[in-house]
Amino acid sequence: MRSTTVLPGVPSPPPGAGDVALHRLEVAGPDAPPFAAGSFEEVGPLSRWDRPHRHTFYELVHVTAGSGAHVVDLARWPVRPPQLTVVLPGQVHHWEGGRGPEGSLALFTDDFLVDHPGDREVLRELGTRCPFPLDAEHDRAIGCLFAELLTEHRQRAAGHESVLRSLLHVLVLRAARLPGPAGHRADHHAGPRAQGRSAAVAEAFTELVAGSGAAGWSVRQCADRLGVTPGYLTQAVRAATGRPPGRLLIEARVYRAQQLLAHTRLSVRQVAARTGFSDPAYFGRFFRRETGSSPGAFRKHHSRHHQSLEAPSGRA
Repeated sequence: MRSTTVLPGVPSPPPGAGDVALHRLEVAGPDAPPFAAGSFEEVGPLSRWDRPHRHTFYELVHVTAGSGAHVVDLARWPVRPPQLTVVLPGQVHHWEGGRGPEGSLALFTDDFLVDHPGDREVLRELGTRCPFPLDAEHDRAIGCLFAELLTEHRQRAAGHESVLRSLLHVLVLRAARLPGPAGHRADHHAGPRAQGRSAAVAEAFTELVAGSGAAGWSVRQCADRLGVTPGYLTQAVRAATGRPPGRLLIEARVYRAQQLLAHTRLSVRQVAARTGFSDPAYFGRFFRRETGSSPGAFRKHHSRHHQSLEAPSGRA
């Protein structure tokens, strides 16, 4: 499962100096599906963690009670139940202040979407529009789906993995119909779509870019990693997203830099190195060009330091 899960009692490795903690999904055994569900109490205290952290897995949260705020990357959303939230792998998030939250969670990795691979794209779009306020009708419908997921997960009857995947697929598609905070609906069918091998290459590129290990890679390096030519990669990604891969690489680099500046105590020099820049001055010019702000000014505006983050051991 690509090191996205751990067995019970296996601790996650401690974060590097100044970095953000990374949580892996705990599963019952080596052959257990990469899925978990339950209330906040059942999932455990980390489900309400008030310190910035990342996941290797998706997290769908049906909040039915509570107050305070949910901080996801650079946005601070008030907890106003009932609401539905989607947290994507790699996003930095934590719960802040108030009481609660209360409700239900479904946790799963990319591997669990094997029967419905198109749900990855829908989830990525949902993760940019959260949270979703729920009226009474939508709250009942989402609550019923979560109740079925939790019952199936607890009982583990014959064929429960297939039922869980099907219920999760329905939940994802129902969530895609919800109006977001600004009242807009996602149109995950809009735009061009690649087919066959081209679609698989575009999906693999998206996963590669989402990983921090690809920071600073070129289109050619990504193409070599995926076993295709740069031209084929460009065509595949354009067909799937309508955008060139070079632009997506730049945006992923900026996104990673923003995460590190806002949620860690790494120096600007260290952030530059983590995002593939050997020259901090060039990194500063790049960051200003893409965001309109210097790294230092961005950090001053967005950073909220937490005791959970270690101080940097030295300059990289």
